Order: sequence, then structure tokens, then C-alpha cells
Amino acid sequence: MRPLVLLACFVPALAAAGAPARDAAVELASGVHLLPGTFVAGAQPDGNTVVIEGSDGLVVFDSGRRARHAETIIEHARVRALPVVAIVNSHWHLDHVGGNLRLREAWPQARVYASAAIDDALPGFLARYRGQLEQALAGDGGDARARQGWRDEIALIDAGPRLVPDERILAGGDRPLAGRRVRIGLEARAVTAGDVWLLEHASGVLAAGDLVTLPAPLFDTACPARWRSALARLAAQDFRVLVPGHGAPMSREAFARWRSAYGHLLDCAAGAQPDAACIDGWIAGAGELLPASQHAFARDLLAYYMKKHLRAAPSAATHAACADG
Repeated sequence: MRPLVLLACFVPALAAAGAPARDAAVELASGVHLLPGTFVAGAQPDGNTVVIEGSDGLVVFDSGRRARHAETIIEHARVRALPVVAIVNSHWHLDHVGGNLRLREAWPQARVYASAAIDDALPGFLARYRGQLEQALAGDGGDARARQGWRDEIALIDAGPRLVPDERILAGGDRPLAGRRVRIGLEARAVTAGDVWLLEHASGVLAAGDLVTLPAPLFDTACPARWRSALARLAAQDFRVLVPGHGAPMSREAFARWRSAYGHLLDCAAGAQPDAACIDGWIAGAGELLPASQHAFARDLLAYYMKKHLRAAPSAATHAACADG
């Protein structure tokens, strides 16, 4: 069975399950909280959200997909009695930008910062995904809950102009946001055409988006070799804790293990070993980062990616998108 694929394009029949309950906010450092997303087999995910308190208000890094996740962010802001003044999106996948709509309704003055990659994704990948959803709705598959989920996805895509950033990040560097000094990084053609990460200097918290994910790396729109180079730049940052796009926060040592396992996965995929051996290598390399309860999900994801991405002949469009230069 094809597994749930993270961002947008997946077999619609797997969307029937609702989102599981999520944990409460986790304090990563003084004034820095993680609002965990959800990522389980059989349900569309929400990415992790990091909320940073500044003297001028809150910075929200990634806003999830579902209304439930956005409401969690809104409630957190109300408890802290601070407005959201900045939203930073790591990339354009719907599970990281979908909550922008509700946050902008709650705080119309909030500014959204992201790469320019969504400009091509809306008429490209997301338009194709919308067509798949329309085909699914035209058929007789799926129960009422699944079909409503497909309609919700279409509504998100159709809200495209409200998902785009107010300020497109074209280069990395330090900047003030909400009264805090942060470093914004921009990686070209890694997980997507433009991936943004954020390091909050005072706390040492690094929000990595989908440059780091569990239970496996997610290759739907990725350039794997360039992604490996991006990980080296993350490793060079002076961080204390790294928050992945999906999964639990990592220490520097844990991230080093994840990065090593990623490199071994690419090397294995480029060789002659069977797919299963490469997948076993990922699970062994991830070690304690990957609980036994997630092994089956990781295997399903990587079995799909080995066939469709890591060992598939690149299309002309993929080759052009991932070429150096």
C-alpha cells in the first residue's frame, strides 16, 4: 500500500482519518514554545509550530494545516496576552502554511515571511494536486469525512493569494523580528525550491522546517543531494536544540545522528543494495530517534520514496529544478 505522503499529493483514500489529539505547548527556552503538530499514517499532517515571544509580540514559525492547529496557536497567543506580529513559513507545503489564513484573520497586521517558491508551486504542483482531488470527488470513493477533507484541501489551495508572503526572503542573514534578534537561513532547491530556517540567538533554538523530519525524510519535492549540503549549513549554526518540521526536538548530537543516517540513505540508494537494505539502514542509523512504534510507518514512507524518488529516473523538469547553478 502506498503510504501517506506528507505535503499535498497522496492517495486521497488515506485521508479519512481525523487528526489525533496533540500535546500541550512545550517550553523550549524562556519565551520560546513548541506547539507540536501531528504526523501519523492515514491522516494528513500538521507541521510543528515554534512560537517566540518578543517585546513587540509573537513570531510564529509555521502555522500547520488544519483549523484545529491554527486555533491552538491563537489560544496560545491569548494565554500569553500577546499579538502575532510575524509569521515565518519554512516552505509552501500545505501542512506548514495552511494556518496562515486564520492567523491573518485574527491579526490582520501580522506580516508573513517566506521564500518565493510558492509563486511557482501554486500554478504547478498544487494545481496538479487540486486536479487529483477533483477527480477523487468526482468518483464514488471515500466516506463523508474523507470527502470533506478533500474539499478542505481544495479550499486551501484556492486561497492561494492569502497564503503567499508579504515579504519574500531572497537571502539569509540576521534581522529583528518582534524585538528578538533572529537569523534567517534560505536553502535553495533542498526540500523545495526555497526552504527557510530560523535560529533564535538568545535561546539557541533552531526551527528547521522539513529540512529535518521524522519518522523519515520526505522527498516529494526534494533535490536530495542539495538537501545534504543544506544539512551541513544547519550543522554549522550555533544552536542548542533543533525543532524539526515533524517529530520531537533534537539535541546537537541527535541531529548529527539524523544527518548521518540521511547521508547513508542517499549513498545506499545510489548503490546496488536492495531497497529493503537501505530502509533497514535508515532505521538502524536513526536509532533512538525512531521509536519502534514508528518503524512500520517509516518503512512505508521510504518504500514509496525509494521507488518514486530516490531510484526513479529523473524527469526533465526534476533535472532542471535540481541542477547546480
